[in-house]
Formats: sequence, structure tokens, C-alpha cells
Amino acid sequence: MTLKPHLSAALGRIQPSATLAMTARVTRLKAEGVDVIGLSAGEPDFDTPDFVKEAAIAAIRAGQTKYTLVDGTVALKEAIRGKFRRDNGLDYGLDQITVNVGGKHTLFNALVATVDAGDEVVIPAPYWVSYPDIVAFAGGTPVFIAASAAQHYKITPAQLDQAITPKTRWVIFNSPSNPSGAAYSPEELDAIGEVIRRHPHVMVMCDDMYEHVWYADFAFSTLAQRCPDLIDRILTVNGCSKAYAMTGWRIGFAGGPAWLIKAIGKLQSQSTSNPCSIAQAAATAALGGPQQFLDDRNAAFRKRRDMVVAMLNDAPGLNCPVPDGAFYVYPDASGCIGKKTPSGHVIDSDEALIDYFLDSARVAAVHGGAFGLSPAFRVSYATSEAVLKEACVRIQQACAALS
Repeated sequence: MTLKPHLSAALGRIQPSATLAMTARVTRLKAEGVDVIGLSAGEPDFDTPDFVKEAAIAAIRAGQTKYTLVDGTVALKEAIRGKFRRDNGLDYGLDQITVNVGGKHTLFNALVATVDAGDEVVIPAPYWVSYPDIVAFAGGTPVFIAASAAQHYKITPAQLDQAITPKTRWVIFNSPSNPSGAAYSPEELDAIGEVIRRHPHVMVMCDDMYEHVWYADFAFSTLAQRCPDLIDRILTVNGCSKAYAMTGWRIGFAGGPAWLIKAIGKLQSQSTSNPCSIAQAAATAALGGPQQFLDDRNAAFRKRRDMVVAMLNDAPGLNCPVPDGAFYVYPDASGCIGKKTPSGHVIDSDEALIDYFLDSARVAAVHGGAFGLSPAFRVSYATSEAVLKEACVRIQQACAALS
């Protein structure tokens, strides 16, 4: 038995997730009793708020375990409408909101529903690992824009303008970014919007998943908020995973033009059908409940960020920009490439560097090649200060041992 030819070709264009692969390696090593520190996870270490868990329990007791509407309950859509109004000044109708099985599912549905063979999708690099592979699965062609550490991992309007062609279908825009934590200011978004206005055939997918993990001295903005005249060409994507520590609950959502939301719903009706009814009840509570706890969590993340950035910048060969959001840092590792390990192996890539960290320092990160910009690596600081300090000391020692 083999895969159908068209499916085999599609799967041949994509790669297994490097972040999941590293997490699996860490899990195996820990099971073997190895003292390894995993800094590759993409989920917050805080617990799901109690009021969210209580809402899920109440839904179970009330018998809310049946099928719901394919793209979300009315109650959850109303909560999402409230979130968009409260946080972003956006007013979407119920027919402009979709609820999906996680943010990745939202992106998958939108791209598969709209991208044809020959279409191009512009993706700033470094990027979240799933973007180009979903585009490839849909039959499209990813077009990358490299944003270096010197640019604080943010593309310029000129770079974007140059990357857009008559074949461009989408631009994917992630702020704050996974993996770099880079975030665009309101003025930078305005400049991006000016470029999009010059290309009326282009849609923009704004992945705002890390909206509430924020440390910048300017307020978070999303493109539809800054450029309301473009709202019919923007899909504003968000979810409950990061802000509410609900990664396993799998609730993503988006606001966008009604024609696109309808197409996403039609596709979803023949794949997953509705997201979990209990998770939807919990998400309704999360989005409509108290939000003050986010400030305390961000204060903790900021403290960790500052410590990790300072310690990695003290490691020979590393240059770590200060991120404005998310819970990742993305140090440039150019100064380590070409050096030799104590055993004589040459570090010829960032993948070789993180293998060296894992083997010699027992620290697991994800190499920059997986995110489309090398040489670098991603470190998640969604763990305790004590663990992070020990991990950074080990990285410092490993870098110092290179010659």
C-alpha cells in the first residue's frame, strides 16, 4: 500500500517539525536518566487559569459534550468579537469569525482554501516552522524575506515591496514573532500597510498568537487596527494557547472577510468538524473573563528574558538581540561558526552547534535553519529562572571551549 501520487508529492515538499523532533529527543534522553535541560518547547510554563478550568468542568456537568456548529459556538464567537473590540478596536460580525482546532489549523484552512499551484506566499524569515510547509502542501511557493539580527529580525517596507509579484497571494505577518520575539511598532505597521495598498491583489495573514506576551514600550497593534481600509484583505489570527496557557486545549480563531470565513468553514466541515465543545466553553471563559493575571505573567517573562539575553550575550560568539514579545530569544551564532569543539569537530552550521550543546552541555535548543535564518538558534525561556540560569551557564562554557 502506498500514498496516492498527489498526496505523496505534497508530503514530499514538507519536513517534520524540527521543534517537535528536538522535544522528542529531550524526552528520550530524560527517560534514560540524562541531565538535559530542554529549551525547545513552544508553550508557556504557567498553568491554565483556574476560572478557565472551572468553566470546562461546568460545561461537562451541564452535558455540553455534543456536536457544535462547525466553526464554533455562538457564545464563543461572541466572546471573540468582544476580545477583538476590547483589545484591537476591531468589529467583526459573527459571519466574519472562525474557530478552529488551534492556530495552526486556522492557518492551514485559510491557505488550503485559497492557494493554488503557482501562487506565491511571502514569508519573513526567521519564521514559524509550519508556514512554508503548509504553503507547500497547498501547492503554493513560499517566498522568503531575510531579516537579520542587525534589523532586529524585522523586514523593511522596501524588502516587502520587492518580494511581491503578480503571483503573490498572501503575506504572512507574525508579531510578536516565533522564533525571534521581534514586534512591530504602530509606525512600522503603518509603513507595511502602505506597501500592501500598492498591491490590491495581495491578502495579509496576521498571526497575533503572542499578542499578550508583550514587553515593548509601545502598545501592541495589529495591521487591521492600524489600516482599517485594508480589513477586507486581512485575516487576523489568534488563539488561547499562549496567553491562557491552553496549548493542549487546541482553540484558534480568526476574524476576516466573510467570503474567506465561509470557505474555511466549508473545508473544516469535511475535516475536523467542530473544535472540542468543552475546550470551546473554556475558551469562552478565557476571552471573557478577568485579564489582569496577564500583567503578572509578563513581568515574570520579562525578568527571565533580561537574564537570558544578558547571559547569552556574555557567551563568546553569540549576539542576542532583545525581543519585545513572545517567550523566545534568537541569538545570532555567527561567531561560533568555523570553530572547533574540544574533540576536534568543526562547527560548520547552527545545527552542528545545537548538537554540540546537546552532547557536551546537555542543553537542547532548536537550530536556526529550521526557522529559515542561519546561523542562529531559538531558546525558549518558558521555564524557571533557576533552570534558565543553569542552561545559560552551560552554553557559556560550551562556547568558551570552542577554539
